[in-house]
Amino acid sequence: MKLGITGLSGSGKTTVFEALTQNISDTAHRGEDRIGTIRVPDARVDELSAMYKPAKTIFARVEYFLPGKSGEKKNDQNIWTPVRDCDALIHVIRNFNIYGAEAPKPLEDFRTLEQELVIADLLVTEKRLERLELDKKRGKAGEPEEQSLLLRCKESLDQEIPLRKDPELASAPQLRGFAFVSAKPMLVLLNNEDDDDVMPDAGALAEQENCMVIRGKLEQELAQMSEEEAQDFLTEFEITASATDRVVKASYNLLGLISFFTVGEDEVRAWTIRKGTPALNAAGVIHTDIEKGFIRAEVVSYNDLMEAGTYAEARKRGTVRLEGKTYEVQDGDIINFRFNV
Repeated sequence: MKLGITGLSGSGKTTVFEALTQNISDTAHRGEDRIGTIRVPDARVDELSAMYKPAKTIFARVEYFLPGKSGEKKNDQNIWTPVRDCDALIHVIRNFNIYGAEAPKPLEDFRTLEQELVIADLLVTEKRLERLELDKKRGKAGEPEEQSLLLRCKESLDQEIPLRKDPELASAPQLRGFAFVSAKPMLVLLNNEDDDDVMPDAGALAEQENCMVIRGKLEQELAQMSEEEAQDFLTEFEITASATDRVVKASYNLLGLISFFTVGEDEVRAWTIRKGTPALNAAGVIHTDIEKGFIRAEVVSYNDLMEAGTYAEARKRGTVRLEGKTYEVQDGDIINFRFNV
């Protein structure tokens, strides 16, 4: 899972990136593209590891990407090129004061950023429609379904409606290659002052979008502390969960992701899939050979295993079951795939 962090100049997106990833950089390298990969905190992995005492424990991972500053000029559409391959976007909106600058205007800033997304996709859409019309005039076989979908995109974008507001259109397989930025799921982070953890009054923004408050500078400082210092810091500022934990959880929900587990003495591991993934495809996430030779999935839920205390006891209780290719994997499933290649 890869999320691109974007925002207007001065929004604090670099600070937020460093708070989330603990990837602190000196100012000389802050104009470059940056990637931070962090583990997804999951108490279930810790508990399974304590039960099996494996040689390796592997948590699910999430990747945060911060584009460099090459595309920060107003109306420069190149800013969106680096994030087109991201699974989702995190928009950082300033809600803190800067000496000598205007007071923060979260709703206005969000609308500005949203408009830039829409314009970027509209340019791509119009260019492709022009090409399809030109091909038609030259007698080339057309793509009627693609053209129809693009015309729907243009209609929406002309009205300044981002494509993510039409889930059917945003997920259309024929449009996947365009990597439309306004079609991507979006999390809005309101970047507040250190002493302010309240959602700002920004009209209907909080109702219409996935929004969270973050105290970026405070969380950046937290990311540089030892575990003991961090705990004292969390208590002092009444922070119940770090920004990383909260944003990762929100990111999972945003993308409709869940985790299943494989366990054993060699390894306990969390795997990330989308809700609704059948067992056959979940097997392919581990290895294509397992998917090709899939026979059955031996499944027990995390809660049933914890209640039983051991896998053998869970089997005695009848909570370990065999499932076929079409079984829809549930969050927290512990799976042993049977296969033959």
